[in-house]
Order: sequence, then C-alpha cells, then structure tokens
Amino acid sequence: MTMEPVTTLPLVSVISPTYNHGQYISRCIGSVLAQTYPAWEMIIIDDGSTDDTAAVAAGYAEQDDRITLVRQANTGIFKLAKTYNKALALAKGTYVAVLEGDDYWEEDKLDLQVKALEAHRDAVLCWGQAISTESETNEVIRTYPDPGSPDSVWFSNDPPGSIYHVFLFRNCIPALTMLFRREVLVKTGGFRQNCGLPLVDLPTLYEVAREGKFIFIPQPLGTWRNYAGQMTKVHTATMMEGCRCLALKYINDSGVAAAVGSSVSLKTIRRYYDRQLIISYSRSGRYKLIRKEFKSARKDYLRSIFRYGFHEPVWKIRSITGYIFSLFHGNVEGLSRFLGKTSYA
Repeated sequence: MTMEPVTTLPLVSVISPTYNHGQYISRCIGSVLAQTYPAWEMIIIDDGSTDDTAAVAAGYAEQDDRITLVRQANTGIFKLAKTYNKALALAKGTYVAVLEGDDYWEEDKLDLQVKALEAHRDAVLCWGQAISTESETNEVIRTYPDPGSPDSVWFSNDPPGSIYHVFLFRNCIPALTMLFRREVLVKTGGFRQNCGLPLVDLPTLYEVAREGKFIFIPQPLGTWRNYAGQMTKVHTATMMEGCRCLALKYINDSGVAAAVGSSVSLKTIRRYYDRQLIISYSRSGRYKLIRKEFKSARKDYLRSIFRYGFHEPVWKIRSITGYIFSLFHGNVEGLSRFLGKTSYA
C-alpha cells in the first residue's frame, strides 16, 4: 500500500506529559517514531522531573524535529490540566492524541484512527482497547475494555451523549488511545480537571461526549504499565471520590439527564460508589503498605471497614487483614503471592 505524501496528510499532535519516567520514556517516544502514520508532532512537557527523563527526551528531540521538549517547574498531578493545555496551545494538528511518558503505542495506532475519523466526519473522537501489563515482569494483566461487555452498546456514543450511561459509573476509554478532533477539543474548553481528580481524561470526555459520535476500534492500540508507585495507585481512593463527585454533578445536568433518562437514578449512583469506595480504600491501603506508609495505610483500611455501609464484605475482610498487617509492619505482598494475587491492579 502506498502512503500519501506527508504534506498531504492531516497532522496529529501527540501530547505527552511526563514526570520521572526515565526508565520508560524511551519506549514511549520510540513507539511514536515507529508509527506507520508519519504526519505527527510530539509535544513532551516535562513537569520538573528529578531523574533523567528530560535528558533522554532532549536527545530524541535533537535527532527528530517533529519532537518538541518543553521543560517546566513541577506543578504536580493536581494541576495536570494546566500542563495538558500548555501543550494544546502549542499543537498545530488537525487531531490531538494523548500519550503519557510511561505508556506506549502499537505501530499502526495513528494510521487506523486517522483513517477512521477522516471517513466519519460526524465523529469527534476515536478510541480503542489498551493492554495493561505488570511493569516489572511485562505480564499481561488484561486487555480492556471488552467489546462484548454490556457497556459496549454505548461505546460509539451514538446518539451523542449516550455514553453517559457508562461515564456516570466508570471511564471505559483508556486515555492513551484517545484521538480527538482538535477543533472540538478547543471548542469544549480544552482539557478539564475538576472534583479534585488527579487526571484530565474523564472530565474532558464528559464535555466532548455532547459534541458528536465516537469511533471504537476493537483491538489493542497501546499499552500502559501497572506499578505501585504510579499516580493512579498513589491516588486510587482520591480518584474514586472524584469520579463520584463528577457523577453526582453531571446527573443533575439537563443534557446528561435527558441522555440517560430514567435508566440511571441518583440512588443507583450513590449505591454504586459506596461499593467502589470500599474497594478503592482497601486497594489504596495495600499500595501504601507496599510503599511502607503504614500509618496512612491504616487510615485507608479504617475507611474501607467502617464507612459506605455493609456492602462488599469480602473487601472489608481484606481491609481488616491489611490493617492488622499495618500494625506489625507485615509483608502483605507475601500473603498476596501466597493467595495467588500478584498483580497491582
């Protein structure tokens, strides 16, 4: 197959925020360089890394003028939208992709997505499956989302807004697979961050979902690593609290309410998040034990045990076990491995 000249292809702007991803950033950048679709620019925003992330990225930028490195003082994950929007202001592409510094893509990712969006002008976003791997072993944990799941009926957001049936409970869209029409992203206010969330994808998607259909590609487009020190693990309970905040906020929005109708009630949302918060605080306690943050782990375990009702008894038992381990600085990972639970997921 003959590829069009690069100058005639729509430009894709790849936004890559990164912080202390020195051991991962080469794989990330390399996966962009390996794309079969050549018309891209990569804007790397280094958020004050204290390791060699910026130096590694600078080396690639010197070798390929499609790569731009911007260094800034550390603003942190709770001001992530500011970092993303700094990159968006620099972006010149027709389309905008997201690839954080510890993730990487399949080589045909952009080619598949640009073709899909060019063929469907009423679609505002293209996305697909992602592979989650264990960072230390590269063991595949799962490929998600499942195209055969009950949620899949909403994956194409057709009619626009119907994917709120999913968003009110979970984000089914892996951030590293998102490819936006830039004009729509700008129209809706760029990348958003609210409800105390240490992420931008779900708040942004809530707004973009109003604007048009989505295209779901049912195959893996990239991989993200799973490890105890990543931000989604450090802030796992905070993220669930924020998702609940978003759901309670948007269920009162007239457009969202009209899209989901009577199929989603405030009571259903509250009950769902009570269950999820029991699980999230239990998991957060585990991650903190791994990092030897024993006092903080006990606080999370206590929240899991005594708050959010009498749901999820198995997780409450896990939290009781974790709490006991935290008192004696025990090796909860040894117990987890004994029970066959080796993943940080």
